[in-house]
Amino acid sequence: MSSLKPVGSRQTAVVHRFDLGDGIQLQANVNRDSNSSITTIEILNCSRPLILHWGGICSGKNHWVLPNHYPPGTKIYKGEALQTPFAKKGATYSITIELHDPNFDAIEYVLKDEKHHKWFKSSQGNFRINIPKFEACASRAMIPKDIIEQKAYLIWERKGRPTNSPQEKEEDYETALRELNDQLLRGMSMDEIRSSLKNQNVQTVSGFKELQMPGNTIIAAVYHKQYDVSQWLAKQSLGHMKGTPLCGSSLVNFVEKTLGADNVKMRQIYNIGNNELVVLLKNVSSESHIILAVNLKGDTVLHWGVSRTSAGEWLYVDINLRGWHLLGVQFVLWSGGSWLKNNGSNFYIDLKSLEQAGEKGEGNKIEICKWLLDEIAQREKDAERSLMHRFNIATELMERCRHERELGLIGMLVWLRFMACRQLCWNKNYNVKPREISAAQDKFTDLLQRTYQDQKDDRENLRLIMATVGRGGQGDVGQRIRDEILILQRNNDCKGGMMEEWHQKLHNNSSPDDALLDYVKSNFDINIYWRTLNSNGLTKAILASYDRPIVSEPHFRADKKQGLIHDLSEYLKTLKAVHSGDDLESAIATCLAHSNENYGFMNTGNGHSDGYFSLKLKESLNFIQAHAGDKNIVPFMEVKLLEARIELRGLLFGTNRRLKYFIYLDLALELALKTCMEKSFSELKKAPIQGIMSMVSLMLENLCLSTVNNEELIFITKDWYRVCNLFKPNDQQWSLQTKAVLDRMQLALADKAQYYLKMIQPTAEYLGKLLRVETCAVASFTEELIRTGSGATLAILVNHLNPILRNIANIGSWQIISPVEVCGFVDCVDKLIEVQSKVFNRPTILISKRVTGEEEIPHGVVGVLTPDMPDVLSHVAIRARNNKICFATCFDQDIIQDLKSKKGKEISITLKTSGLIYSEFKSSSSSNKLSSFCPRVTLRKKNFSGKFAISAEEFSCEMVGAKANNIEYIRGKLPSWIKLPRSVALPFGVFEASISSDINKDLAKKISLFKGLVNGGDIAKLQMIRDTILEMKAPFQLMNELKHKMKKSFLYWPGDESQERWNQAWQAIKKVWASKWNERAYLSCRKAKLDHDDLCMAVLIQEVISADYAFVLHTRNPLSGNPHEIYAEIVKGLGETLVGAYPGRAMSFVTNKSALNSASIIGYPSKQIGLFVKKSLIFRSDSNGEDLHGYAGAGLYDSVTMDETEKVLLDYSSDRLISDKSFQQSIFKKVAEAGKIIEGVYGSAQDIEGVVKDGEIYIVQTRPQI
Repeated sequence: MSSLKPVGSRQTAVVHRFDLGDGIQLQANVNRDSNSSITTIEILNCSRPLILHWGGICSGKNHWVLPNHYPPGTKIYKGEALQTPFAKKGATYSITIELHDPNFDAIEYVLKDEKHHKWFKSSQGNFRINIPKFEACASRAMIPKDIIEQKAYLIWERKGRPTNSPQEKEEDYETALRELNDQLLRGMSMDEIRSSLKNQNVQTVSGFKELQMPGNTIIAAVYHKQYDVSQWLAKQSLGHMKGTPLCGSSLVNFVEKTLGADNVKMRQIYNIGNNELVVLLKNVSSESHIILAVNLKGDTVLHWGVSRTSAGEWLYVDINLRGWHLLGVQFVLWSGGSWLKNNGSNFYIDLKSLEQAGEKGEGNKIEICKWLLDEIAQREKDAERSLMHRFNIATELMERCRHERELGLIGMLVWLRFMACRQLCWNKNYNVKPREISAAQDKFTDLLQRTYQDQKDDRENLRLIMATVGRGGQGDVGQRIRDEILILQRNNDCKGGMMEEWHQKLHNNSSPDDALLDYVKSNFDINIYWRTLNSNGLTKAILASYDRPIVSEPHFRADKKQGLIHDLSEYLKTLKAVHSGDDLESAIATCLAHSNENYGFMNTGNGHSDGYFSLKLKESLNFIQAHAGDKNIVPFMEVKLLEARIELRGLLFGTNRRLKYFIYLDLALELALKTCMEKSFSELKKAPIQGIMSMVSLMLENLCLSTVNNEELIFITKDWYRVCNLFKPNDQQWSLQTKAVLDRMQLALADKAQYYLKMIQPTAEYLGKLLRVETCAVASFTEELIRTGSGATLAILVNHLNPILRNIANIGSWQIISPVEVCGFVDCVDKLIEVQSKVFNRPTILISKRVTGEEEIPHGVVGVLTPDMPDVLSHVAIRARNNKICFATCFDQDIIQDLKSKKGKEISITLKTSGLIYSEFKSSSSSNKLSSFCPRVTLRKKNFSGKFAISAEEFSCEMVGAKANNIEYIRGKLPSWIKLPRSVALPFGVFEASISSDINKDLAKKISLFKGLVNGGDIAKLQMIRDTILEMKAPFQLMNELKHKMKKSFLYWPGDESQERWNQAWQAIKKVWASKWNERAYLSCRKAKLDHDDLCMAVLIQEVISADYAFVLHTRNPLSGNPHEIYAEIVKGLGETLVGAYPGRAMSFVTNKSALNSASIIGYPSKQIGLFVKKSLIFRSDSNGEDLHGYAGAGLYDSVTMDETEKVLLDYSSDRLISDKSFQQSIFKKVAEAGKIIEGVYGSAQDIEGVVKDGEIYIVQTRPQI
């Protein structure tokens, strides 16, 4: 039985309960607002997972309707129902369904128990959850009738002024009432609503408020609707292929429970009829293990082979695969007397993509799909015969390269874009019918559609490919191209000359070229004809090169002008409908087409596309159609284009047979929005800030909808919404927050551009050379591709808004990190790390595009100026201050360009209150020489004490470095609310004793050999030394003593858990020791004239505090030198993102020691990721080369956690440290007060690192501030 219980009076909410038998109960909680409903369904007293088989019921309809938005993991069942697995939460299973269409009256469903092949139904049939009507906060009686009528009129206008039935007029009236209710709910008064309607001209479409700016500029400054962009999340998966997510698979749960779920790199699940195949890839003791499991009945045989050079290979190999470098494994199954495949193809485990996903430090590796590019080049001679040949070859190669994944698709993209940009011949020595071209095109785009459905992670590249080719068409669609040109010639008396040549050209190349139309519209100006052709990449030489050449110029009768314009316009629609992928007019017409003979492209006898579109989507498309080209409503058109994309999004994730038409529509909408936005750029200088911010919002949202791995963009958008809602003109704190979000946007855009350059440009260069494409077209290939996307448009807006915000925040053009006045010769580098080993023989000021924060500043460099944003307390910043090197960030690209133009010239840098000032400097003869004077630094080698491990009570300067000694010195001297982690250490000399032990003596010889080569100048051998150290075995005495000391100090001993856990700890210890030989540290020692052999490395072992936040603070402000001020930087997660090579800025504040309650925020965070780790151990480098007077050795060596840290993209929109001012000030005060107390203990300024966990302060290290 079902019971219904109201749970609120004004809140529209109800609870449904159903008894399913066997003690199992189902409860549904339904909440309803004006435009949507949220239904949470819970199953109680059930021990097995069930599936919800469901659909929606709309007003006036008895059949199930499938909503556009549904829960994660949902599958469409035969196009008639949805099947959603319940997710387990504690002792219950639950599903949350959000319906964004107010027309849904109910949800009907049955429950499926797949494991026992059982269905749960009501005695009357389907279960039914009624959705209550929304009890609006205002009624018709409360809202004046004239306001409702004005609103309804505007709704009718934005639909494109259709001829409405009385019922449709009533629907517009109800929609108006709902929208007015929403405005009241948002806090608008009735007077404000009336005023906003009054400002809208109801005789014309005007969906926005207008601000009259100087110079008659009309700039949109409207309330920009903020969307729940979290619903648009599309994260990249690992190891997905054609398999589906595994969250609901009982088989995979059984396999992982039996064999363990640790170190699983990939999970795949495939449906084989009613059975499953599970594929797991695990790391076990540095080896990759592939595990296959099936639940088929009877015997099953695995028939398999491996791929080494290409994914298409099937090689027989010896069963022992150790030492093989494989791209992947192919297999099929034999069971029940038949071969079982993956939708007609071999199953394929892509090992290469997994290795790439896990690799680090190989950013310069160039990768291409060589076999594919070589074959494309070999077959280009055949492809250039006609577009039919090209599309047929593309279809074949696409089928074969699908397993190559991204690199294969990039190969296809580059080839087809070369074609689309007219860099390749379209027709040569072959005559073909238009319908044959369109049929080949149709076959190719059908394959792209199937690939789009199967390979979700590759959809971005597939969209780019589809943008290079048209939709294609079967049957009479292609034939109409030929027939209609004959009609056009006959109607306008133009059968000979150029028109006949064009007619013959259409047999082989029927792409849409609108040069003739522009020629006629310009009163037959032949210059316009050639200008249009040239702008589309067509020249006289290309036209003459066709197998059926076009060598004549057009000549028409003047009295046929209007007829030609009409007929050519209609013919252009036909051409674009078939051959233009992103033309908006034809894309909308195709998707909205009725099944009549003129526009029946989508008619299959089963209805047309309208049945798939929501009412809101159809309204938006009709409006866009009706008002295309209307310059008076540009801002409103932009909103409509975006709304159409949002409504269309649900269809792009389905399996509809017409999916490609929806993709082409989405491509066209995206391009139209980008184009619409760029048309208003001429007005940017006069635009109000809010108007520009609305434009940024639109382009951010547009980019989110087009990007596959869009989590970073979604978090940025949410944070952007936050600062938009906080808008305070001329407020410094608001501008600082907004600039931080813009900084993160710039990082995201730069990352995307860099990714394109890394992944696409090598293919363009390799294939371009094979195909003899113009050098300039190859060189600019990726750059031009980037410009076609929404990111390029967003970058222009960001660059425009940045200086405005800097001016409000009073930031200026510079942030001075190390305030030193210097003179030197200008040199320019791309990355500071690329020249850190170089010796400059004269005083040099480097202009470096990229500074990560971990580099060593090269010998001879007196200044580093960069547009990058390293943290003020990063390692490179600290070393710059210690070595008296000028270090500053410049926010103004014009200044950076001016500095670059002075390359080779000598400049002087002086510091003023307004910032950094530079000027050309005429040097004396002595200034060209670099002073060889360096402060005398001594490094005394430490001896091994005979102890392999010591407790904190045994720490001394002879046993461990400054890290361990400093933290132990303050133990017992601080108030109880400042906490310190428990510690033990491997003292100086343990590494040397371990490497010289019998079990490692062969490794010691190898290291000695490599050290000799390094000392001889072969820096590359440093990597060999590090690799050799990682091969060391742990002496028994070391392991035994360490175990004893850790347990005595109440530290977790990993060996108690398993041998594998001890192996992880030992590996971390070796990585710390190996960091003595990292390039940055070695060069730093050499620069300071220290004997590298005298450097000794102890290892400080501490419990890891699973930090909410990490901070670094200096108790003397390093920017101003003010000893009365504390400067601090704070990040989410572990502190490595603050001091290491992680892009973005930390949150920073300054507070006076006499007023700790009044911290001033001087910068908000723009870090993209945070590092998090479970309860674990950290092994910190603690050398005798840190904190020496005159030498900045801190930060040169590695600290390593036993467990791998998890990189998490950060969402600042919900971060308490940003949004909760009282929490923020509480944390700032605690951090600053801890710094003040520690400074008091030492009696000198301190550089302190710590973390915040659940509001508590932990200090992990302190050292004298340099």
